[in-house]
Amino acid sequence: MKSTSALLLASTMLIASPALAAGPNVVVSIKPIHSLVASIMQGVAEPSLIVEGAASPHTYNMKPSNASALQAAKVVFWVGPGLEAFLDKPLDTLTTGAKIVELSEAPGIVKLKFREGGAFEAHDDGDEDHGDEGHGEEGHKHAEGEAKHDHAAAPEAAAGEEHDHGHGDTDLHMWLDPLNAKAMAAEIEKTLVEADPDNAGAYKANLEALNKRLDALDATLKETVAPVKDKPFVVFHDAYQYFEHRYKVRVAGSITVSPEVLPGADRLSQIHAKIRELGATCVFAEPQFEPKLINVVIEGTPAKSGTLDPEAGTLDAGPDLYFLMMEGIGTSLKTCLSSAS
Repeated sequence: MKSTSALLLASTMLIASPALAAGPNVVVSIKPIHSLVASIMQGVAEPSLIVEGAASPHTYNMKPSNASALQAAKVVFWVGPGLEAFLDKPLDTLTTGAKIVELSEAPGIVKLKFREGGAFEAHDDGDEDHGDEGHGEEGHKHAEGEAKHDHAAAPEAAAGEEHDHGHGDTDLHMWLDPLNAKAMAAEIEKTLVEADPDNAGAYKANLEALNKRLDALDATLKETVAPVKDKPFVVFHDAYQYFEHRYKVRVAGSITVSPEVLPGADRLSQIHAKIRELGATCVFAEPQFEPKLINVVIEGTPAKSGTLDPEAGTLDAGPDLYFLMMEGIGTSLKTCLSSAS
């Protein structure tokens, strides 16, 4: 039996900390964005997630439960139609009166052009410097003397790999830069305050805490990849240029532009030869897509294989997911590239 003093203390805490008002129904498209929304909604409510488990937004099919969630939503957060194409029509037909927020258009987001043509064809991206200052300006440029990215224009890529990851020529994998995540978080908090002013104080406090975590994450990632940032590596599909530009790592190319369209034998043979030519030290698979292709392209080369998870398919949804995903990318790069000859 609890003592009288303990009961009085519990009673005082309840009086001093009144329950927050019930939060709005919020639906989020993909795990990395859901993690940011969940962080800002902590203590208020839990947002619903559409693309669960190891599913990819590139190949996702809507479920009846997703339709029900959209119908009940007051706010919907997504990146944009170039990434979650499966949501284009449902957002028009299922959401009635919901606030739909396209986070790729959040103020302060740095946008990079989608890189056409596949892997390994050397070209100048026309990028601008990606420092902390001027993060809201579109485009990036390599620092003087920094290696250019190599991408290949294979016939199969031109014929079968037309793919739009964004509006026009914008790459929408923009959450892979923590500074873009901060810009998204600011827009998320603003939207939630407007939709649910009763809980504005909680959203503001959670945003401040999230920004501190994102700043710490950014510093950690810089330190993690610094020893291996000059070693070239190959990725499964071209989803990493925001991480690449933020941390100056050297992506030598991608196996496929579009993860929905797998490369044929001729393309794989060409990539295999280019891995030897470029001296790429690691080739990274993704858990959502066919890993056997990685073994095919590294066979007979000194390159090692690893796994990167840019959509957090292997992680449990929640406020910590974004940080685990980004730290996982940094650790995987350092581990594989450090062990490669």
